[in-house]
Amino acid sequence: MSVNQPTGAEGRPARAGRPSLARRLTPARRGPAPVGHARETGDRRLGYLLVAPVVILLLAITAYPLIYNIWNAFHFENLSYGGLPHKFVGWANFTAMFESPQWVAALERTLVFTAVTIAFDMVVGMALALMMHRRFRGRGFLRASILVPWAMPTVVSALLWKTMFDPGAGFVDYILGAFHPAWSSLSWLGISVWRSWVAIFIADSWKNIPFVAILLLAGLQVIPNDVYEAARIDGASWWQSFTRVTLPLLRPAISVALIFRTLQALLVFDVIYIMSGGGPGNSTETLSYLVYNTFIINTNFGLGGAMSIMLVVLALAVSFIYVRAFRPQTA
Repeated sequence: MSVNQPTGAEGRPARAGRPSLARRLTPARRGPAPVGHARETGDRRLGYLLVAPVVILLLAITAYPLIYNIWNAFHFENLSYGGLPHKFVGWANFTAMFESPQWVAALERTLVFTAVTIAFDMVVGMALALMMHRRFRGRGFLRASILVPWAMPTVVSALLWKTMFDPGAGFVDYILGAFHPAWSSLSWLGISVWRSWVAIFIADSWKNIPFVAILLLAGLQVIPNDVYEAARIDGASWWQSFTRVTLPLLRPAISVALIFRTLQALLVFDVIYIMSGGGPGNSTETLSYLVYNTFIINTNFGLGGAMSIMLVVLALAVSFIYVRAFRPQTA
């Protein structure tokens, strides 16, 4: 046996690579937790604590009314018949809603108004965004001033346009009278159905087109100029650059503008409430206005709950279609 060879407790040589009996019987000590992991866990807990009050407040404001509204939709809840029990009626409120000619007509008006408004606002908003994207003197002032209609409260802008279309106090008939004498005293609101819709359409688009234009302008500013330089070198015209470069790269901004603008059009209420009150008759009554009449005027919370749920489902369905249509294409 070599002199330098280690020996075990009984004088036998210790096996190489095998720990001694004392080390095997000693429990292994765990080192301290990584500092980065502990800090990440603490930051996560702090974040939860900071957002907890806001989450609780949002749940109290939105979740409880939503649950209560769903409960009303499946029960008989009409304050006009306060003595009757609030019994469970199942799908009776939804059946009455689908069988109501007033609800079907309001749905048709809402869809037509949304389609026409979205088409017009997207085209005009795109034109404004392309104009503000160019370099010219006064561009900063134009960008700031275009936000004024959108920043104005909807009630104020609706009252403003209602005054403008008034035959006695407004200037719309005064300007039209310069082209034709018979146009100097047109009744826009409350008399003619199509003129009431034209006035509502103008007031609604005047307020919301700047919002669409600003969203599209933000999308245009992130497109690199090198792409346009390459298209110009390849001999592409302005229209080809717009259709094959600008529009494909602007898809995310277009999808956001479409979703927000469509939801605003589907849920339009305040402009119609201020300008026409749903008239003449019920000719300008939309789904939101019908829900308001059912809830507040007729105090039928059961039927109103069913109508509001269907309105939310319609808005979610349209948003889902937009998201699916504009999702990024993978190879």
